[in-house]
Amino acid sequence: MAKKSYNEKLVTASDLPKIEDLSEKPDAIKRLGGRHMLIAAPLQYNGIMAKVPEGKVITTDRIRAHLAHAAGADVTCPLTAGIFVNICAHASEERQTDKIPYWRTLKTKGELNPKYPGGIESQKLLLEGEGHIIIQKGSKYFVKDYENALMELNSSN
Repeated sequence: MAKKSYNEKLVTASDLPKIEDLSEKPDAIKRLGGRHMLIAAPLQYNGIMAKVPEGKVITTDRIRAHLAHAAGADVTCPLTAGIFVNICAHASEERQTDKIPYWRTLKTKGELNPKYPGGIESQKLLLEGEGHIIIQKGSKYFVKDYENALMELNSSN
């Protein structure tokens, strides 16, 4: 069986979004901060990532909080969020049209994502090209003062 392309993975999550009740998992409730956990569809992440304008950035945790709130959930699954954001980035690179500015989506605290196409170096160049300053802390890279460039999320996003 042929391996699915990233674009196929982007659109084949037919059972998503869904909300899981974590009542039987008290450790998960404590760790995640809520009983109702949204597992959003990859296309939901893609939709928000596509709207981040030049000069602005968004963080995965802000997208997660926005999606959870919109769905009436307490939290959004952090594991699937990371996987789906990565799928969105790679799916965009596969396409000739309808590309999204995935490099503007950062990890928590403004960290660059080494799993994006081209790795840190590519994301760093793209962000610097839009006027952001990239700083290194240990082995990780961050957008300096990313909070000042955050895109606002509202009900229309």
